[in-house]
Amino acid sequence: MKKTLSLIVIVFLISCSASKTKEVTSTSIKTSMEYLASDELQGRATGSEGIEKAAVYIENFLKENGIKPYFETYRDNFEFVNKRGAKDGEEAPVVKGFNVVGVVEGNDPKLKNEFIILGGHYDHIGFGKEVNGDTIANGANDDASGTIAAMELGKYFAKSKTNKRSILITLYSAEEMGLKGSSHLAARLKTEGLNAYTMINFEMIGVPRAATQAMAYMSGYERSNFAETLNTYAGNEVVGFFDKAKNMNLFMRSDNYPFYKELKIPAHAISTFDFTNFDYYHHVDDEASEMNYEHMATFINKMIPALEGMMNATTKEVVLKDE
Repeated sequence: MKKTLSLIVIVFLISCSASKTKEVTSTSIKTSMEYLASDELQGRATGSEGIEKAAVYIENFLKENGIKPYFETYRDNFEFVNKRGAKDGEEAPVVKGFNVVGVVEGNDPKLKNEFIILGGHYDHIGFGKEVNGDTIANGANDDASGTIAAMELGKYFAKSKTNKRSILITLYSAEEMGLKGSSHLAARLKTEGLNAYTMINFEMIGVPRAATQAMAYMSGYERSNFAETLNTYAGNEVVGFFDKAKNMNLFMRSDNYPFYKELKIPAHAISTFDFTNFDYYHHVDDEASEMNYEHMATFINKMIPALEGMMNATTKEVVLKDE
C-alpha cells in the first residue's frame, strides 16, 4: 500500500512539474519580434551597432531563461574579408562578426553527450530600396522569425528539462554575406570534436502557407529521413516536400549547409515561406507588423513533440540517405 501511494505521489509531482512548462505563446514571440525587427536595430547588418544590440537582447533572453553559454561566453567571434564591400582601388574591408551560442544540457547521463543543433540567422541586410521614405530592411521574416523559433524552443526545453540529448541554440551573423557565421561555427565545432546528431535551421517561419499545403517544408528533404521522423512524433505532416526547394537548391543556400558539410550529419532548413505567401523578401516592408504570431506559435508548439521524440529516442533514428 505504501509503495502504491509513493508511486502516485511521484506521478503527481511529475505531472505538476510538466504542467508548469507552458507552451510557446504568441505574446512572447511578438515581444522579441518587435525589438529584433525594430527600426532601432537598423536592419541588423553584420558589423553594425544594430546587430550588437540584437546580440545583447538574445544573450539576455538566453540568460534569463536558464540557457547557459556553450563557450566561455555566449559569443563565438570570427572575422572575414568582405570582397563584396571593396571599392575601386581600395582593399576589401575586414568584417568582425559573432554568433550567439547557448546550450541546454540533456537529462540522460549517456545521451546528453550527443547534441541536437537548432539555429537561425539573426543578421539581415541593413538598408534596402526606399519605399515611402523608409530605407530600413527590418528583417522580421528574414530571419528574426527563425531566430525567435530557436530561442523559444531553447526556453521551453530549459524549463521542461524533457530532453535526454543536449541542445545547442545557435544564432548566426553574416548569413547575408555568404553563410560566414554558420561556416565558422560548424568548422569550430568539428575541430573541437562535438558529437553532433542532427541540425535544424529555422529560416523564415513568420507567415503561413496555404491550407492545402503542409505547414512547413524542409530543404534537402530527400537527403535523410528527418522529415519523416519529425512527422511521426508530431502525429501529423508538419514538414512536407516542396519542389521549389529542390529546384532552387535551397539546401546549399542556408545555414544548415555548413553543418552538413563539416559534420556529415542530417542538417536541413525548415521554412514556411514559399515565395507565394510573402511579398517582402529583402524589402523594407519586412516588418514585425507583417508577421502572423498565431501561426508562429502554432508551428513552434507543433515542433516541440516532434523534436522531443527525436531527442529522447534510444538510438539515432535520423540518418543520411545514399544519394
